[in-house]
Amino acid sequence: MASNQEIKRRAKKMFSSDTKKLKDINTTNVSTIIGEGTIIQGDIVYEGGLHVDGRVVGNVTAEADSGATLTLSKMGSIQGCVKVPIMVIDGEVQGDVVASERVQLIANSRITGNVQYNLIEMEVGAEVNGQLVRQHEEQSNVAHVETQESTHDELS
Repeated sequence: MASNQEIKRRAKKMFSSDTKKLKDINTTNVSTIIGEGTIIQGDIVYEGGLHVDGRVVGNVTAEADSGATLTLSKMGSIQGCVKVPIMVIDGEVQGDVVASERVQLIANSRITGNVQYNLIEMEVGAEVNGQLVRQHEEQSNVAHVETQESTHDELS
């Protein structure tokens, strides 16, 4: 198992060439790396940061309010549903994607399935073959204004 310093060094190296694309999503707090050439068959439930260079055949899940981040590189792929708070996709996903906080689709991303999101950022070249569905927050910060029906007398 790699040390935290080794994981941070690898993550920094992976993202150093395109840090502008990742903007303010913290992708350096990676606790798990699935390396290129590795195939995971089965569902993954995780906390913290997950970086995928390999292939996952199964669902990938993290708690909605955990702040967990998934980073899928252009070498990585997932065949299954992805349900995590924050994700940066630059590879291929075959399945539905649900981001409770934010999803960022980099130019090489290819998603075959529906994408549910709170906030979304798509670069030119990103591809979604499915529906983009904005999730509605439970409590909106916009006040609900009730309208009163006018009676015939008010209109005269």
